[in-house]
Amino acid sequence: MTEKRESGEIAASEGAEGAGEAGGVRGFLERKDIEISFQRYAIDALAAMAQGLFASLLIGTIFNTIGNLSGLTAFNDIGAFATAVAGPAMAIAIGYALKSPPLVLYSLAVVGYAANSAGGAGGPLAVLVVAIIAAELGKAVSKETRVDILVTPAVTVGLGCALAMLAGPAIGAVATAIGSFIMWATELQPFFMGILVAVVVGVALTLPISSAAICAALGLTGLAGGAALAGCCAQMVGFAVISFADNGWGGIVSQGIGTSMLQMGNIMRKPAIWVPPIVASAVCGPVATCVFSMQQNGPAIASGMGTCGLVGPIGLYSGWVADGITPGAFEWLGMLLVCLVLPAVVSWVVAFAMRKAGIIEKGDMLLD
Repeated sequence: MTEKRESGEIAASEGAEGAGEAGGVRGFLERKDIEISFQRYAIDALAAMAQGLFASLLIGTIFNTIGNLSGLTAFNDIGAFATAVAGPAMAIAIGYALKSPPLVLYSLAVVGYAANSAGGAGGPLAVLVVAIIAAELGKAVSKETRVDILVTPAVTVGLGCALAMLAGPAIGAVATAIGSFIMWATELQPFFMGILVAVVVGVALTLPISSAAICAALGLTGLAGGAALAGCCAQMVGFAVISFADNGWGGIVSQGIGTSMLQMGNIMRKPAIWVPPIVASAVCGPVATCVFSMQQNGPAIASGMGTCGLVGPIGLYSGWVADGITPGAFEWLGMLLVCLVLPAVVSWVVAFAMRKAGIIEKGDMLLD
């Protein structure tokens, strides 16, 4: 009986010790605000990275386009400055989303530059992966020593750059291969791949992730870029039009030039309202690829932007300029139909039928 009691006490002691160790790890992660989750990395970090892209590569692209159109080189200079810091901007945005302390956040500028450079065409994807790891490692050591001013930047920059140099080229190669496959498949079968790319990228634009970051990471241009652009425009213009009764002209501007992501709360409450823009994406994709052979050869980020700030159409035009194409009536008609008219008409028709059937009701798409 004594032996059983002693063995039971030993087992209980070992169990408590194991629980204490687990609790210690959990407690450390909680204290450092390190949350290993899909929400934190795939949604929060990716959404923040998109903002970093917008504030650097995106705005730089717009300034470059203005410079090319106007002949004023000052705009091109500003564009060059902005695009040059895309890596640091993305990494700092990711660090901010991960709630990094100041020294970690500032150190991520170096990590972002290294990852974007090492990642090549897949630079944004490399930045996403490397910056997340570097930020969490930096947070783990932050304020753990009396020489934090040295240790935290050394860990964040040193390990982050080492990872960028080791993994960046491989991540870039994978991203390039995936992007190349999608573009090849779209050219091989422009109808069905046009539908698939338009719907998937369009849905990503409305979801709380970044279609722009995805397109930039995969380098989606060419016909695939045209299909992606068509799908994104369908989501933004579609929601802007079908929610006009609920939101008026303010909704036209906020969704048609801002983002269709504003409807996510309403979609979660009533998924049926997403049907009209998705149908419009499925229609516009093959129209772009099969009818107008629309190739988006501007910056890949423009493929995933739709009508947000008119970046998508601007990217389409800048691609024409870069390819030495002088757009005629056919090209302009294609842009107008795919980016504006068809999304509006198709979404409105589908929504009208759903309203008649009682599936969609007034107030379903009201924005707060």
